[in-house]
Amino acid sequence: MALAPHAQAALPAPNQPEPLGQILCRNGLLAAAELDLALQRQSGLNVRLGEVLLANGQISQQALDEALSQQDGATPVDLAQEPPDPALLAQINPLECLRDGWLPWRRVAGRTVIVSETGISLSDLPPDWASLPGLRLRRARLGTLHPAISAAFGASLLARAHQLCPPALSCRTIAPGLRHFISAGVLLVAAGLALAPITTIVLALCWFVLMNAATSLLRLGALFAHLPRHSAPPAALPQLSAHRPRPKVSVLIPLLAEDAVLESLFSRIAAFDYPHELLDVIILTEADDTITAKALARRKLPSWIRVLRLPEDALRTKPKAMNYALPFCYGSIVGIYDAEDRPEPDQISKVVAHLQAAAPDVACVQGYLDFYNSRANWLSRCFTIEYAVWFRVLLKGVQRLGLPIPLGGTTVFFRRALLEEIGGWDAHNVTEDADLGFRLARYGYRCEIVETTTWEEANCLPFGWVKQRSRWLKGYAMTWASHMRNPLRLLREMGLRNFLAFQVLVMGTLTAYISMPLVWGMWAGWLTGWTSLLSVLPGPVVALFFITSILGQSIMLAVAWLALRAPARRGLLPFVLTMPFYWPLGAFAAFRAVAQIITAPFYWAKTTHGLLLDNAEADRAKRP
Repeated sequence: MALAPHAQAALPAPNQPEPLGQILCRNGLLAAAELDLALQRQSGLNVRLGEVLLANGQISQQALDEALSQQDGATPVDLAQEPPDPALLAQINPLECLRDGWLPWRRVAGRTVIVSETGISLSDLPPDWASLPGLRLRRARLGTLHPAISAAFGASLLARAHQLCPPALSCRTIAPGLRHFISAGVLLVAAGLALAPITTIVLALCWFVLMNAATSLLRLGALFAHLPRHSAPPAALPQLSAHRPRPKVSVLIPLLAEDAVLESLFSRIAAFDYPHELLDVIILTEADDTITAKALARRKLPSWIRVLRLPEDALRTKPKAMNYALPFCYGSIVGIYDAEDRPEPDQISKVVAHLQAAAPDVACVQGYLDFYNSRANWLSRCFTIEYAVWFRVLLKGVQRLGLPIPLGGTTVFFRRALLEEIGGWDAHNVTEDADLGFRLARYGYRCEIVETTTWEEANCLPFGWVKQRSRWLKGYAMTWASHMRNPLRLLREMGLRNFLAFQVLVMGTLTAYISMPLVWGMWAGWLTGWTSLLSVLPGPVVALFFITSILGQSIMLAVAWLALRAPARRGLLPFVLTMPFYWPLGAFAAFRAVAQIITAPFYWAKTTHGLLLDNAEADRAKRP
């Protein structure tokens, strides 16, 4: 068989191993023209030839293993069938093994054997291992190294995942005190309403007026940040980032009891235009999740998608799973998707281009979230309006104002080194995304919005919506309490502008939901002419309540119009007028969240996916 020019150039010298491409061609597994194209692609992507061939489905993992065995003249170690000796593992740091891709295996004939999937040299090992007499290096069968490390070090890696976020910044260290604080607060309010109702109501009204005014000002600032800028755009200059090699991107997808949406998830991921050789997709499953395990077993996954099964654990949160997986990632950029996500095909390409061109203090980028079942029912329409307002106007405006943003739980991509620097995710926080956005600001980093959309499934069943919103509000309260345990330190680290923005974004949201019964009572008293309550309240407080309420709602209407003006969302405009009937669900969720902070602060209320899916709607969806 004639070899392609690139393969001919790679013919070995007498003491060099035979090139992999030549072996595959000789075995009849690869045509010369295919090898030539693969070598060209390898050169452009700066990856191994085997990765190119596997990612494009040109050879199987078994065929590659056999070719590599012919190349080095040795049978690979199957770590699934022949696990490493626990006595050797007791002496090593699993993080070093994951970082450098090696593992002590066994002692054979008095010699210590080190295994690696990719082939390592003595210089890749720590000095205390490289200096061992009679050290022997062997290759492990592809795909067996990481599972072996997870099996051997699961307990220690799990403990690390729990505690990766520094104690002074994690809600795990304030949860007991927060329970007592909330319990005392509930009792204090109840006692106030019973013993001094007018004073209690006046204080509540003053707090509402303050937070509502602050929230409205922030929304107004975000609105003005969207006004067109009339300055001439800078002349287009060639970007150095355009000439940098594209990095490997790891994508974490935590799953729990998922089967209905997996087919759609994998088809959307396969549609990415980013080179699959540079993708590292990790499916995270819990040890006892048989539903997801069976669904995954029915599918043949490509080489760039792998499954990482977590050890058994009482703490079942998404951030814990991602902390566990972080050392297993190959990429220098780490992103997150949820099970039901349908990202745009060019999303990762846009993310990489944005991060490569961004300033060094941009630690992550956040994409837009939208719903593909927005017309499933009235609840899904209102949810879509809320998301459009939040992601397309408020978050984008807040970012343009230079303020920290509470991140979304999906379609967010980090520079891995910076994510590790700040301690990963808080494993105990049920809104780990929002917490991380503010923690980035404390470390002096920023997040930017990237113009790309991921389509999700709107939670359009009332009880499911309440469960999800309760988790979000519980997490917001724990995030606020966690960061505010030392207000002066937070002020020093964030600066005054960011400190105030944090108060408004988090406490303003909580106040809006918790105070709804008070707001309804005030408006009911005015609309029905029942003025006995209003007459005993201080006039200025009542006036400020109605003024700030009307101005706040006017600003929200303007924000909603801006968020829904695109043709794909314009049909939702009439439903903005029905939003007052949507918020009572939020009030119920808020009081449920208060109860859960006391009874189950770390409980993760799982969102059920695959209900009332409207695939026809997904097909009709247009980019905004």
